Amino acid sequence: MLDANVLVLNRSYLPIHVISVRRALTLMYRGLARAVDESYDTFDFERWRRAEIRPHDDWLGIVGGVMRVPRVILLAAFDRVPRRHVRFSRSNIYARDRHTCQYCGRGEGRGQLNLDHVVPRSQGGRTSWENVVCSCVRCNRRKGGRTPNQAGMRLIRKPEKPRWTSVAGLAGRRHTYPEWRPFFSFVDAPEQGVETAAP
Repeated sequence: MLDANVLVLNRSYLPIHVISVRRALTLMYRGLARAVDESYDTFDFERWRRAEIRPHDDWLGIVGGVMRVPRVILLAAFDRVPRRHVRFSRSNIYARDRHTCQYCGRGEGRGQLNLDHVVPRSQGGRTSWENVVCSCVRCNRRKGGRTPNQAGMRLIRKPEKPRWTSVAGLAGRRHTYPEWRPFFSFVDAPEQGVETAAP
């Protein structure tokens, strides 16, 4: 439980990072951060330690009892939003394309999707944001080593580098929690929803 994810907000309630429960509790104990609950109330360490634990809450054993696990913390003094490079990766392509085949539009499980070079590498296509899309196995086989035009297929949308930060990309990832959702309405996330790949 100490290694579970906690969303970190800056002073303006914008998501900026994800850290472990262990690190979040350390920041709270030192007075550098406060826990945030589903009502947007904030709690210092002592108040959070005494907060009621509800049946669906995760908790930790501490000296003298138990303590609710924080899912969101607010930094006391940090108000900047760090600029982040969106790394080109399989997981980020899936997040950008919303786990949907970019040829037929079917949403598929991760095991049923491939990455496809729109212009095949055999025809000089590059491995880049602008040339790689999610494709279901059926469409990938149908397209083969051809361009969409050559295969008589059309892309649903033109691939491009995402404008969301890597933190915003967490809005669609599996190891997030319902408590995180409200804070991603402030950022240009690829999709509201909570179910893709681990951070």
